[in-house]
Parts: sequence; C-alpha cells; structure tokens
Amino acid sequence: MGYFEKIEDDLKGAIKDKDDVLLRTLRMLKSDIMYEKTKGSSGLSEDSILEIILRASKKRKEAIGEYTKAAREDLAEKEREELLIIERYLPKQLSEEEVFHYIEEKIRDIVEISKKDFGKIMGQIMKELKGQADGGMVKALLTKKLENL
Repeated sequence: MGYFEKIEDDLKGAIKDKDDVLLRTLRMLKSDIMYEKTKGSSGLSEDSILEIILRASKKRKEAIGEYTKAAREDLAEKEREELLIIERYLPKQLSEEEVFHYIEEKIRDIVEISKKDFGKIMGQIMKELKGQADGGMVKALLTKKLENL
C-alpha cells in the first residue's frame, strides 16, 4: 500500500473515530498531495509523495520552534501533535550514530577527499538517506568528519 492509499485509509478511520487532530492533519496531507497532482500532468510517484510528507514535517518543526520562541506553547503543542501524526508516514529515522557510521563508510570509499568535496558528498548521502535522516544532522556530522581529516 502506497503513502497516498495509507493516508486515505487512515482518514476514513479518523472520520469514523471522530479524531479531530488526526482528521485535520490527514486532510492537510491529502490536500498537499492533491495540490501537487494538479501542478503536474502525470500522477505522483511514491518519492514525490514522500517529499510532500517531508515538507509537511519540516514545516511543523519550524513552526514549533517559532511558537516556542514566542512563548505560545498552546500553538506549539498543536504543531507537535500534528508532527507525531505526520512522522507515522515517514520511513524509520536513523540515529545520529547510524548516520555517522554511514558517512564514515561513504568517505572510506573515496580515495582522496578534502573539505572542498563537502557538497558532492552531502548530495550523495542525502539522496541515499532520503527521508531517513535530518539534513541538518547530516550536515553537522559530515562537517565534523571532514574537519578531522
């Protein structure tokens, strides 16, 4: 079952259960996906839908930070609830240790490496770990690893 089908099934369940938070969040996700479908001529791939879900997750994380800074815990809590629901549809997130080991393996494969190779390596890693690791964490770990060379 694909992402979109899973979201639709869960949406039907949320309607039956009258779960307002789940219902609101899934309607938003479905709306985002349908909007992207109207922009393109063909259907969306699973990777495209995953990108939409990742964007929704990132928006919630940013909103939580902003609301917390503005001392609006009520709104931050609402965003946290939505984020927990959105994260159900994301692949299992790798731990910092797992990402660090992955970076070490990737760098081991490259014969000569310098700090100038950061962009190339970062692009490869993010492509391969799509949806499994936060870009900020990968950037920090890769920077740390390249500084130690």
